[in-house]
Amino acid sequence: MSRTLDTAMHLHSAALRLLRAVRVADAETGVSAPKLSALSVLTFGGPMSLSALAKAEQVRAPTMSKLVADLEAEGLVVKRADKADKRGVRIEATAKGRALMEEGRKKRLALLSKRLTRLSAAERAELHKAADLMLRLAASDDRA
Repeated sequence: MSRTLDTAMHLHSAALRLLRAVRVADAETGVSAPKLSALSVLTFGGPMSLSALAKAEQVRAPTMSKLVADLEAEGLVVKRADKADKRGVRIEATAKGRALMEEGRKKRLALLSKRLTRLSAAERAELHKAADLMLRLAASDDRA
């Protein structure tokens, strides 16, 4: 096995395990993971069209339409007329939706921070640099 493939496998496993470890805070919200993910995109990314949200979440428009309808019924998002396209709508998180996401983020960060205290200062610095690299990888476009 190549070193690159070994690193990819190791990174994949570590990222999934770490996400699962802090995702327990999401269960407390009572909102499903797919709904929380869509709400997160709207909360931290801003209002967008249904098609843009579906693309961001890598699902088809009918799937996203159902998720948005559920989120709207729960008072977590609202649809507003698109000022640039009178036929279109923009979906945005409500104050209740933003508060839910902010509280969830605070709980996930608290769980992660607690785990980070188990590491030395040098290890935390190394992990910080690794996180920068991970963000760079996440932003790169491999479709070309």
